[in-house]
Amino acid sequence: MASKELLDLLNDAIAREIQVSIQYMWQHVQWKGTEHFAVKDELKQIAIQEMKHAEIIAERLFYLGGIPTTKPSPIFVGENLKEIVRTRCKRRTKCN
Repeated sequence: MASKELLDLLNDAIAREIQVSIQYMWQHVQWKGTEHFAVKDELKQIAIQEMKHAEIIAERLFYLGGIPTTKPSPIFVGENLKEIVRTRCKRRTKCN
């Protein structure tokens, strides 16, 4: 069995992947108009990819004896494309 610290880190990673998957899917659904047309399908594809990441991590966590979380980290959808991109960049910087 893996350490509690490792299991907690993996669960945190799952929560973040679920979070961004939901965020991107809702952004894909909500954005309308010509200014968002170019990114709408990309947001959907990113959401799907992020959910696949959550699945991979959850499988590893379960293999190591942990129980994968079903609760996402706090979700931010944003009001416009500029706000989405700015928030995404800030969050990625914190993770790196």
